[in-house]
Amino acid sequence: MKSRRAQITSQLEIIKKNTEKIITEKELEERIKLSIEKNKPLRVKLGIDPTAQDIHLGFVLVLKKLRDFQQLGHKVILVIGDFTAKIGDPTGRNISRPPLSDKEIKTNMKSYFKQIFKVIDSKNLEVRYNSEWLTKLNFKDIIEIFSKITLQKITEREDFQKRLRENNPIFLNEIIYPILQAYDSLYLKSDIEIGGVDQELNCLMGRELQQKFNQQPQIIILMPLLIGLDGKNKMSKSLKNYIGISEPPDEIFGKVMSIPDSLLNQWLNLTTNLTDQEIKKLLTKHPMEIKKELGHEIIKQYYNENKAKLAAKKFEATFQRKDYSSLAKEVVIPKEIIDMPLAEVLVNLNFVNSKSEAKRLIQQGGIEINGQKIISDDPKFVMNINDGDLIRIGKKKFFKLIKD
Repeated sequence: MKSRRAQITSQLEIIKKNTEKIITEKELEERIKLSIEKNKPLRVKLGIDPTAQDIHLGFVLVLKKLRDFQQLGHKVILVIGDFTAKIGDPTGRNISRPPLSDKEIKTNMKSYFKQIFKVIDSKNLEVRYNSEWLTKLNFKDIIEIFSKITLQKITEREDFQKRLRENNPIFLNEIIYPILQAYDSLYLKSDIEIGGVDQELNCLMGRELQQKFNQQPQIIILMPLLIGLDGKNKMSKSLKNYIGISEPPDEIFGKVMSIPDSLLNQWLNLTTNLTDQEIKKLLTKHPMEIKKELGHEIIKQYYNENKAKLAAKKFEATFQRKDYSSLAKEVVIPKEIIDMPLAEVLVNLNFVNSKSEAKRLIQQGGIEINGQKIISDDPKFVMNINDGDLIRIGKKKFFKLIKD
């Protein structure tokens, strides 16, 4: 049996792994020590607003940390912001979010649960909805809560400061959002709150409100932001640079193969369950091989080993061996357009939106026929098309051409 010191050290190592920031590590150690001595699990909170239906790999980071606490035997509380979702988190926003209806929130939440339980244990979890307590607050309660927080504290946020500089409106409901989220922590008496590093100010608000009401302040554990497919910005649904964990395995694998090489180290550490030693060894290989292993590891987590292998095989057959037949949709080419310039053929078949787009693709090698790139600067370039030719347009459009 481990000594008390060894138990504390072991828990700290697991909790600290892959975290970006902890406020504060000293308090965390003391809280874990007290938890072990009194055999009393810590109350660990994660709040989510169901503002969309997809969960992406970046959001999974906070879920994985929640899972760590589950496996350590602590009390894990998932707070569904069915009330706060109607306001919307202003973090990182230049404009206010459009309000969500009850129906949208319910639909999104149903989708969320299907995906969340791919990561965390549904049986060892307390799920709470913040409408449970926020709708019961009367005006006297609200005034008392608001009197504990200064306007300066709220508007020191960079997102609000940016809006003020650019003369963009800040609505009062957005100002109260972090206070309502903070009240969740106060109401639930949370010992720890988990969030992305961009949630620091919201989490600090909870810590401050707890102190103002003479409650032991929560410790804040902040997770890093996963860089998205563009290699520049954090993974985000609004930027369309994300991989959703419920996307088809083939889509996930293809997207992983498209990430910049510069992301490999971060993605291996944050999106897989590989050990440090396994990652170090894998990083010595060619980037293409690393991405294949990365795609396999990601799909295996959210589907299974067999589907991960099938996705890899399909990618190799399609993109490395230039065999698009399994993806190609049959399209009949009318006789009257078959001898037209290739750019016009592509437009007539609705493969592209405009002749200028077609010309650009032809100039840049974005068109392949039977695995061979078609590159030409001639706007009147005519391609000899044969019955059964396989054509790829861009990265994801595949067609089998059938002569009329």
